[in-house]
Amino acid sequence: MPGTVKAVDPRTGEVGAVYPEATAADAGVAVGAAAEAARSPELADLALRADALERIAARLRAAEDELVELCGAETGLPEPRRRAELARTCFQLDAFAGVVRSADHVDAIIDHADPDATPVPKPDVRRMLVPIGPVAVFGASNFPFAFSTAGGDTASALAAGCPVVVKGHPAHPGTSTRVAEEVTAAVAEAGLPAGTFAHVLAADHDVAGALVAHPALAAVAFTGSERAGRALMDRAAARPTPIPVFAEMGSLNPVVVTEAALAARADGIVAALTSSIADFGGQMCTKPGLVLVPEGEPGEAFTAALAESLGAREPEVLLNEGILGGLEAGLAALEAAPGVERRTAAPVSDGPGFRAPPAVFAAAAGDLGVVDALGVEHFGPAVVVLRYGDLDDAAAALGRIGGQLTATVHAEPSEHDALAPVLEAGVRAAGRVLFDGVPTGVAVTYAMQHGGPYPASSGPAHTSVGMTAIRRFLRPVAYQNAPDALLPPALQEANPLRIARRVDGVLELPG
Repeated sequence: MPGTVKAVDPRTGEVGAVYPEATAADAGVAVGAAAEAARSPELADLALRADALERIAARLRAAEDELVELCGAETGLPEPRRRAELARTCFQLDAFAGVVRSADHVDAIIDHADPDATPVPKPDVRRMLVPIGPVAVFGASNFPFAFSTAGGDTASALAAGCPVVVKGHPAHPGTSTRVAEEVTAAVAEAGLPAGTFAHVLAADHDVAGALVAHPALAAVAFTGSERAGRALMDRAAARPTPIPVFAEMGSLNPVVVTEAALAARADGIVAALTSSIADFGGQMCTKPGLVLVPEGEPGEAFTAALAESLGAREPEVLLNEGILGGLEAGLAALEAAPGVERRTAAPVSDGPGFRAPPAVFAAAAGDLGVVDALGVEHFGPAVVVLRYGDLDDAAAALGRIGGQLTATVHAEPSEHDALAPVLEAGVRAAGRVLFDGVPTGVAVTYAMQHGGPYPASSGPAHTSVGMTAIRRFLRPVAYQNAPDALLPPALQEANPLRIARRVDGVLELPG
């Protein structure tokens, strides 16, 4: 019997609207329709796809006030953040429409035949990228717009020409459902087949399993915890035909602060980190979870200042009860760990809803990789400050924490020559290395890399933010000695699409 999903206001804990829950059978029907849509000529039409993406963005903008209000009642996120995130979502959709219209995502390559080539003659080979097939997108709890129903995964998959089935997140059921209605309407207005997009709202793990197990599904996109991401990866790998799971998972996002940086601008670094750690409940995938500072008085003064700054904030609203419970359990384990000292006051439960005060802990950098609790992500307004002896010690610590989304360095120009070990360790560990800033606030650009070595993500060669995120949902096909009339337009000799192509090793731009 079908169940329901209840919206809960995390600011008060009060239950709101109730929504019908999809079943495993519903998931199967959605993927079946997506498989039909994947073969449609309409979805293969670049102009229609671009138009659909732009129509989605336009409809979301028109519904902004309604969506922002609904999202607030389900997430507790402040209104400026909600509006900014919806604007980012619309920007992503429009940006991917531009990618589709330019058709440079197909990566067209032509090597003409050369019968006189040695040691053997060369055939005519033409290669391009084509859609991988239906994609299941798992919406994230902490980004109800930008990483959810119409977020970057959906936008990039649709741009690639892949039908999308979204498993709506139960933490914001109303927001996900309303956004899905706008996406569905936009897809129909653009003339794309109905199976191009579907939304199945569910908390039941059986629905997720049915999506991943469906033989017509070609890939999964996921943003969330390492535990859930790994479960999806294992399930997808166990299929008779394994499929890729592009999972963006947990990250400690280490920040290394040098002694000269502390001497020059400790107050500014404290202020920036306070916001980066605690804003929006510390529920950002790029929230700094580890801060490495020098041993001795400067590092101790910095730790005290950071604890004072974070400790002065009011308890932060968390997205749901499960996140609060996970944070409390993780911090209890951290507090009980040997050599770890709590530097902020113990939490007091005195407010409605799901709230947690910011927490600062301190330990020795040498214990990272030895004390298990120091290497665990604490999703919420919490940070561990680690004391290191010299920059080689800091680099060694970075080498013991596994894959990360980001690594940040605060240093002064006079120290640049000494930073090589830290920079090298950061590059090995993370997908994005920042200087003199904070890792929160991920720009949607062509050059952005939002991913990293496992367990930060399952596919370190890819990004889930930025225009190159489309590459996750494309695969290469080479045509050998094919008649020109049978080639896709992107590979035809006359270049009817007027796109950039690499021809006989030389990049040719349309003139």
